[in-house]
Amino acid sequence: MTVVHLVRHTAVAAHWAGRCYGQSDVGLSRDGRAAARALAPRIAALGARRLYVSPLRRARFLAGLVLREAAGAGLVIEPRLAECHFGGWEGQSWDAIYAASGDAMLGLVTAPETFRPGGHGEATFTLRDRALAWFEEAVRGADGPVVAVCHGGPIAAIRGTLAGAPVVDWPGLVPKVGEIVSLEVLST
Repeated sequence: MTVVHLVRHTAVAAHWAGRCYGQSDVGLSRDGRAAARALAPRIAALGARRLYVSPLRRARFLAGLVLREAAGAGLVIEPRLAECHFGGWEGQSWDAIYAASGDAMLGLVTAPETFRPGGHGEATFTLRDRALAWFEEAVRGADGPVVAVCHGGPIAAIRGTLAGAPVVDWPGLVPKVGEIVSLEVLST
């Protein structure tokens, strides 16, 4: 049995509240940085030898703090853990996106294999496939607990797929910022 701990980054800078940031490389708020400092010892105590992290700085900040606490742990920057790329929606407010696209934005969950947000963004199943490829590889190579600091989209895709949940339910599987989601997986 392998335990995989998926950690969502802490709160982003206040001016990004209510906006689609996806793969935009946004920083953390003052509260987000403080929350990361408080969370780092808890994550370090999970005992992973390798810490996987999204390349986006909002995740890397927390991972850097964890490394200071976790003697001997190595860092693996893992692009497959990046958030969904929302194409032309990135940087816009969710209200503006809805005003421009209306219910078409539901394509993220109603047409997950083909709908590309913002015209050229990443389809939901593309996100799922890359996140699951990382997950399966990390579990196969695990020699203890697995820890990854990443984003709501990859975490929800992994959780939803493992639970057999329909994609329309995945938004409810996005953890709060700074939340640790622990999954027990049979090792292969």
